[in-house]
Amino acid sequence: MAENLLAALEYPYDCELLLRKRKSLRRQLLARKEEAYIEKRIAILGGSTTADVKDMLELFLLGAGIRPSFYESEYNRFYEDAVFGNSELDDFAPEIVIIWTSFVNLLNTPKIKDTPAEIAAKLNEDYRRFERVWESLAERYNTVVIQNNIELPYMRPLGNLDGSLPQGICCYVEELNKRFALYAEKNTGFYLHDLHYLAAKIGLAHFYNPFQYYGFKFAVNYDAVPEAAAGLAHLTGAVLGKTKKCLVLDLDNTIWGGVIGDDGVENIQLGHETPAAEAYTEFQRYVLELKNRGVILAVCSKNDEDIAKAGFNHPDSVLSYDDFAAFRANWEPKDINIRAIAQEINIGLDSLVFIDDNPAERAIVRQSLPEVAVPEVDVRDVFSYIRAIEENAYFEVASLSEDDFKRNETYRKNRERIKLAGSVGSYEEYLQSLKMQAELAAFKPIYFDRIAQLTGKSNQFNLTTRRYTRADIENMASNSRFITLYGRLSDCFGDNGLIAAAIGEQKGLELHILLWLMSCRVLKRGMENVMLDKLVGEANDREIKEIYGYYYPTKKNKMVAGLYESFGFEKVNEDGAGNSVWRLSVAGYEKQGRFIKIL
Repeated sequence: MAENLLAALEYPYDCELLLRKRKSLRRQLLARKEEAYIEKRIAILGGSTTADVKDMLELFLLGAGIRPSFYESEYNRFYEDAVFGNSELDDFAPEIVIIWTSFVNLLNTPKIKDTPAEIAAKLNEDYRRFERVWESLAERYNTVVIQNNIELPYMRPLGNLDGSLPQGICCYVEELNKRFALYAEKNTGFYLHDLHYLAAKIGLAHFYNPFQYYGFKFAVNYDAVPEAAAGLAHLTGAVLGKTKKCLVLDLDNTIWGGVIGDDGVENIQLGHETPAAEAYTEFQRYVLELKNRGVILAVCSKNDEDIAKAGFNHPDSVLSYDDFAAFRANWEPKDINIRAIAQEINIGLDSLVFIDDNPAERAIVRQSLPEVAVPEVDVRDVFSYIRAIEENAYFEVASLSEDDFKRNETYRKNRERIKLAGSVGSYEEYLQSLKMQAELAAFKPIYFDRIAQLTGKSNQFNLTTRRYTRADIENMASNSRFITLYGRLSDCFGDNGLIAAAIGEQKGLELHILLWLMSCRVLKRGMENVMLDKLVGEANDREIKEIYGYYYPTKKNKMVAGLYESFGFEKVNEDGAGNSVWRLSVAGYEKQGRFIKIL
């Protein structure tokens, strides 16, 4: 039942089913015992009716492992609630605020006889009204803000001139959206939900229903609400780090047309000679762009490895063998190979998306590895591969960093590290040979987004699995009550980037570790030891006497169950669920880091 349930929340959406069955779907989603939900308080400040948007948003968030509680403004009170506030919203203390506005909330659209100066004044007034909302929310709550940009109007009094003349409503909307985008670029913690794109994709004639707006103040056609809510949920999930990490690809009739073992390199479909060749080349370009912005790539193919690798020697292949962090081409069942890929890269199975043209292979992987996302695709329509990835927003991002751009190279270098480990006599000798160096320091603004991203994604080495937004990180970094610590690690093979974070709260002469996490790609290299050395040093400088650590078990973080004990902490207590508290005396502590040089 769980599989069918989640399928209802995947593209292509059955909007009628979702709207009709939303209450029973909600009950079933909440009843999933295996899901460890992230709890978030979300305020929806609307410029139109938002009840159905809220209900649909809840379904998609629950499907992503996020359990929301909601504050919903009264009809068209988004400006008043944000700028002037109210006690109910203050008591709610939102962690995320969604501004659900659209074209109907513009107060000053241009008229045909308006002068350029009058149009500029209207544009400034409309923009400034929204900017006051964003500034007031940032000042009052310092929270994540998600704002719809503006869809194009359904009517164009000037026809095609509407998009080029200043008096055109379409031209006006485009200019306003540019200003929204510029604000998003300059203000962290502020994100745009692209309602403009969504309306264009659905089609304005189906996106807006004037009779529904006149009668019920629905700014979005009732039938389009599930897709709009899905877009909001995808972005919210990305802000909270709930996205996939790795795209696992079949080869034959997936990356290229044809079967390379039968057709040979020269005859597979790639390049520009046929429509099919063009389609597969376009898919490779798309995959390469995913890789370039941080999605890990892997291959899982039933093939002889040398023959499979040869396909990337095709002169029109956009992808190369070196673009893949893991490469499994053999005759083992694909579910076994996919499990091996997850282990090799050291990420959870629920971080993987598998694309394969063969429906039988997809069915086997779905059944054997239900954690892996396996979307439906159609080999007769290669663009369906792109559409499945795009519409399900598996790799949605809220921000991009240098670490994202270098991620595939880092994982690829892990292959060389594994080879080195097999060539030395002992593990200690291997760690010495890596020539590791670490940068350890308090949180810096340049890293706030990356640290928030880590809190959402790191599960295996995450002792409390607390999830923090960028605003949370910024607040703690600026508060002297907290000790914050990030870690960057490099070795002889390259820079791993920012891969560790810890937050401790000082309470008198005690330090309580609220968060301690580390990326799985650097596990068991001693980074945790030098992090503890640094935390103890910071505590000692503050004359703190004792450090308390907390371990909250989940189905993913069992590997750190004994971490505090291995560090010399004393167990204070443990409840029936396995949640435990540990204590370390600062006095007499001896440094534990041995293999990493601190810069």
